[in-house]
Amino acid sequence: MVELKVVVSDPKTGRAYNVDATGGIASTLVGKRIGDEVDLSPLGLAGYKVQITGGSDRTGIPANKSLPGAGRKNLLMAGNTTGYHPKMEGQRKRKMNRAKEITPDFVQVNAKVTAYGEKTLEEMFPAKPVDEKKAGKEKIAEKPAEKAPEKKTAEKKD
Repeated sequence: MVELKVVVSDPKTGRAYNVDATGGIASTLVGKRIGDEVDLSPLGLAGYKVQITGGSDRTGIPANKSLPGAGRKNLLMAGNTTGYHPKMEGQRKRKMNRAKEITPDFVQVNAKVTAYGEKTLEEMFPAKPVDEKKAGKEKIAEKPAEKAPEKKTAEKKD
């Protein structure tokens, strides 16, 4: 069974939303290529169309839109490209990349919205309240105030 996480980016607001797709719904994306436009009605986003911009497999290997077909390929990379960012000018390295066709091995598919539906994405995906303790923020009022230790000064005797 195919399980995908579709990351839908909204260029208007600059936010991204995660949509989980499993089974037959996810299999509608299998066989599509990077750059294809897909309707997201089966995922519960009626009226929305997205363009597939990338993805990665279960080992974190990114998909490269310039590689035809499906599967993984070991390429000699040079320059700032998908999956490789050289530290020095002229540096080259052999890196594993995935081809542009989406297969059941993919775990994540990245996409950007090209056509909007009736409801906004913010209405469909309400913001979750942040738990203050998990975020590492604690209320100052709950902490007891600590006094600084008093310094002892040497008394001068005449």
